[in-house]
Amino acid sequence: MAKYLITGTAGFIGFHLANLILEQGNEVVGLDSINDYYDVNLKFARLAQAGINRDDVSWSRFAQSTKFEGYRFFRKDIEDKDQINRLFREEMFDFVIHLAAQAGVRYSIDHPGAYICSNVVGTFNILEACRNYPVKFLVYASSSSVYGNNEKVPFSESDNVDNPVSLYAATKKTNELMASAYRNLYRIPSTGLRFFTVYGPWGRPDMAIYKFTKAILSNKPLPVFAEGKLLRDFTYIDDIVGGIKAILEQQKTTQPPALMNIGNHSPVTVNDLISELENCLGRKAVIEHLPMQQGDVKATFADISLINSYCGFTPQTDLKTGLRKFCDWYLDYHAIR
Repeated sequence: MAKYLITGTAGFIGFHLANLILEQGNEVVGLDSINDYYDVNLKFARLAQAGINRDDVSWSRFAQSTKFEGYRFFRKDIEDKDQINRLFREEMFDFVIHLAAQAGVRYSIDHPGAYICSNVVGTFNILEACRNYPVKFLVYASSSSVYGNNEKVPFSESDNVDNPVSLYAATKKTNELMASAYRNLYRIPSTGLRFFTVYGPWGRPDMAIYKFTKAILSNKPLPVFAEGKLLRDFTYIDDIVGGIKAILEQQKTTQPPALMNIGNHSPVTVNDLISELENCLGRKAVIEHLPMQQGDVKATFADISLINSYCGFTPQTDLKTGLRKFCDWYLDYHAIR
């Protein structure tokens, strides 16, 4: 049994990953500030699924899961360096999976300070703690946003990523550079994962699939940018956490690359996405066409040859199947049926 720190465990990917690692019999300390960037009730509902009672969540003590004996949750900001160091010193983690971050491309246009504090300062604190209290392996979240409006597709880890089109992307590129420096200077074994548009049950309300589903079901105008021709490499959550699991297994024998894409390698247009959602929900969308937004990119398309060669990662969930599972969850969660 190994001990993991997973930051962002009230978040979408962190919630699913923590459950998977716990089901394997490991010990997990979950960490999340539960900020109000989106509905905190969804975050608490995710924690409840893992046996963490909302009334037990505190800034000053651990909440113990009633579902997993090995799961403890702590509400904490990763920007708090002293508290992060104390946590590492007292717990002595084997593995760290750092997913906590201020999310959202468009939000970064008007709220840049939140991204510097959480994504840059917070990640620096995690790296420093890994240096001072060594761990076997660190996995951290990067993003396909670092590719910006790259003209070459699919996007490869060797592509130039020096022209971010949002501050969010810039902070993720900064994370990669910081981790590379710590990997080289202090021999901290680490891998950054460039996630490509993750979706599925318990997903984020600020993401397109969630917002589109809500608009279709309420018969409200659905904002579609750039005539719906933007391409996105939608990746189902089970494929994402399965890929992380495979990396964690493989790193025991083979040092992983410093950076890897983790995506579906099968992009579709936003128009195609809407059509599939209409089929799942049995309703037509009311489309409101809008120009391309600041910070948006024309396409995301993952070259997954590197992660495939490293650990055999191959996505298993096509968009139709994944959307059906998401819609089923959405209707149940919002008590629509």
